[in-house]
Amino acid sequence: MSEINKTTAKENLPETVPVGPIGLVALKGTEKIAKIVDAYLVAWRHERGAQERQSLLFAGYEKDSYIIDTDTPRFGSGEGKGVIHSSARGDDLYFIVDVTNHSISYTVSGLQNHYSPDDHYQDLKRLIAAAAGKAKRMTVIMPFLYEGRQHNRKGRESLDCAQMLKELVSMGVTNIITFDANDPRVQNAIPLHGFDTVSPTYQYIKALAREFDDLDFDSEHMMVISPDEGGMRRAIYFANVLGVDMGMFYVRKDYTRRINGENPVIAHEFLGSDVEGKDVIIVDDMISSGDSILDVARHLKSRKARRIFCCVSFGLFTNGLAKFDEAYENGYIDKLFTTNLVYQSPELLEREWYADVNMGKYLALLIDNLNHDDTISGLLNPVDRINKLLTNYRAKRDAEKAAE
Repeated sequence: MSEINKTTAKENLPETVPVGPIGLVALKGTEKIAKIVDAYLVAWRHERGAQERQSLLFAGYEKDSYIIDTDTPRFGSGEGKGVIHSSARGDDLYFIVDVTNHSISYTVSGLQNHYSPDDHYQDLKRLIAAAAGKAKRMTVIMPFLYEGRQHNRKGRESLDCAQMLKELVSMGVTNIITFDANDPRVQNAIPLHGFDTVSPTYQYIKALAREFDDLDFDSEHMMVISPDEGGMRRAIYFANVLGVDMGMFYVRKDYTRRINGENPVIAHEFLGSDVEGKDVIIVDDMISSGDSILDVARHLKSRKARRIFCCVSFGLFTNGLAKFDEAYENGYIDKLFTTNLVYQSPELLEREWYADVNMGKYLALLIDNLNHDDTISGLLNPVDRINKLLTNYRAKRDAEKAAE
């Protein structure tokens, strides 16, 4: 990691003073990715030289760790509280929360309860409240947006996501960063506050290039697929930066009944050009049960697609991994990529068909830039970095072919 750290530190020299000393608040279940982010920040700021460290404007700029010691203990009744064990006065705080992490548990009257998204969200509010308004600024990094699927109203329903955003800004949160929001228009609930929804397109392409050395990123050999109409915007961007064609499936649903809160899918219908002989990249925001994305993969295989890669931001796998094992054995999927922004079970990390997309460095870049009030537009729209990556990949392939 050291070589990467030094290079990044030199290429990303800030031109503004920091808002305040960085404080990373890692809620339960995010300790692993918080440590990765912390390691990058420590290395970069150490490499930037001693001149900045001697100015009062850069007080607290270089530390051995930016992670603040916090806790969210529970009473026997199940009630909880948030505790910050060190001063946060004047700090630029970044709260990292994974609302989908079900591996955390607590005891209620002797019974074990697993954390739900509601529990994680309440702990986030407790730690924000524990800062007691003393922080210089507070930013929430919530990769999987809490209640993001309940973003609009159909009949007499609650608007949970909008309510959550309004609660956070009322508590003093200035910025909210999320990834692949189900519907970014939910930010209209807080129009005067920062809200950024990020897509890890560059990291997907980088992971694909790392795992496979025989990819042809062109319209003759590759295609990007959206598994439903809701993901069209995501797939269009992915296809455009790669310079390949795009297709999509639209779903036919049974609106006469609901199963687990949703109308069941009857069938997937395909719209797009011929996929025969092409490598196909299915792009989606999340895998819940996995039924939809595997159904799409089977349809593509029936149309004689060559290889199928799935790039998904959040792998929840709510119904387990068995159906993905079966799909891999039957040749329906060749590789599935998800980020480490949400909980990954040990069993998932051992699967041959699975590849981890590490987002730690990217989060560190976002935090580093935000701490200096510097622009993050280049990070949100990484076209230049993608083009550079593809140029290097093709040059390496051409050199290997020439050597043969």
